[in-house]
Amino acid sequence: MVLPASFHELAAKVRNWGRWGSDDEIGTLNLIDTDAVRRGVAAVRKGRPFSLALPLQSDGIQLGFIPGRINPELTFHQLNEALDDPDGVRFSDDQVRMGLQAATHWDALAHVSYDGRLYNGYPADSITAESGAAHAGIACVGPVVSRGLLLDIARVKGVDRLEGGYAVTGEDLDAAAEMGRIDPRPGDIVLIRTGQVSFLRTRPPDKLAYALSTGGPGLEAVPWFREKDIAAVATDNLSFEVYPWEDPAVAMPVHILDLVEIGLTQGQNWMLEDLAADCADDNVYEFLLDATPQPFVGAVGSPVNPVAIK
Repeated sequence: MVLPASFHELAAKVRNWGRWGSDDEIGTLNLIDTDAVRRGVAAVRKGRPFSLALPLQSDGIQLGFIPGRINPELTFHQLNEALDDPDGVRFSDDQVRMGLQAATHWDALAHVSYDGRLYNGYPADSITAESGAAHAGIACVGPVVSRGLLLDIARVKGVDRLEGGYAVTGEDLDAAAEMGRIDPRPGDIVLIRTGQVSFLRTRPPDKLAYALSTGGPGLEAVPWFREKDIAAVATDNLSFEVYPWEDPAVAMPVHILDLVEIGLTQGQNWMLEDLAADCADDNVYEFLLDATPQPFVGAVGSPVNPVAIK
């Protein structure tokens, strides 16, 4: 894939390499300081929690487009088995096999490379099949707790769901912040609602429509993330970014810029509908967000059950 000169210019503009030291592995998550956490705590008014995760189930959203990214497969290896006394206590135990990015998840910075490089200049071949990511893996992340902001682009546009292929811009993000009367600050976590996940609330869920064409952040949103010093961004769609891509010759450009250049942790498949309805009802678009990933050593992503508390 030959990237155009304009892409390389944008990459150089938003690059954060070295900002937190040559050995940094978590990028913009460094921006979540005690002030950011206290902002999140101060945003709690009603004490009402919202889970933003999809169910982990065998008939989940993965349709086989990405080899190996399988839906959760639950099996029991112990079922009401006794210890020594057959009339005494019994135990059941289970296990799961799944793609770590099969449902609601965070991408680690090591998830994407290009030109042989990961975030902060780490070599792409530092990821091996034997030990996984030596640098910038999901286990480096630690707690992810900060003020969360919902930027409801679909509501700003007056639609239930953005049209497939709509590229969200920085102006769109500003308009959503203005509608929600919120001022994004360094260390905040931004959740972008496109409405795409509503396809999964039909009966039966339309998983193909959910996957194939979606609105999402485009290239013009990337400088906004960087200038606002957002700590992490998540969306309610499968691809995170707009799909089809703005330039058919450049695959996953926002992934490249966010993860490799900015060092910006990304989330996908977040269920934002209930939260969005509540935010529209009381016109409060900020909350405390706990979205800590599972610390899989060497992994390049993790499922997460994000909880927003308003």
